[in-house]
Amino acid sequence: MTYLDETYFFDYSHPRIQQYVDDHTSKEDSLQEKSVKLYNAIRDGWRYNPYQIRFKREEWQSSCIMERPEGHCLDKSILFVSCLRAVGIPARVHLAKVRNHIAAEKLMALLGTDELTPHGMVDLMLDGKWLKASPAFNKSLCDKLNVDTLEFDGRTDSVFQEFDKEGGLFMEYLEDYGGFEDFPFDFVIDNMKAHYSGLTDDNIPEDGLLEIK
Repeated sequence: MTYLDETYFFDYSHPRIQQYVDDHTSKEDSLQEKSVKLYNAIRDGWRYNPYQIRFKREEWQSSCIMERPEGHCLDKSILFVSCLRAVGIPARVHLAKVRNHIAAEKLMALLGTDELTPHGMVDLMLDGKWLKASPAFNKSLCDKLNVDTLEFDGRTDSVFQEFDKEGGLFMEYLEDYGGFEDFPFDFVIDNMKAHYSGLTDDNIPEDGLLEIK
């Protein structure tokens, strides 16, 4: 497998993905320009929602995520990788553990911690160099949280903001799990169950969708 391969999760030959790429890039764009356009489209095209956890494998396919109006960091990372590979840019999902210092009350109430894991971002290769990009937080949410919108220029890393506009702590990286050629579904679910004391088999609904309210 290479970082350009289509997989079960990065199913970029699906018509939904192909149409999305066609809608947001042009044939005349350089690979760098395509990466920036796709980053911006995915960052702002889905409202960030960390309050849904899905436990069915098929729900993590990029073509399935494309049909939803919102998503969390993992959803957006899968979409971004799939679209990047569709235009010939090597890409992989990169996972980490982070601490969220803002608006974490609902997560803490159910999950028992303000540590979010695994957090998803993307590694992509342009001009022979691996770059990091995090399209999770849409612009309107950043404005609401008083945080600078995270931009990506196709030349330098774009990772989560450590501080808000007033210098307060916003996001803190705790552990790096590295990059993955394919989306590691089993690792993600096992990681969540191991770290979230409030997440047990007993409170996972039969339909596989856990909504935190």
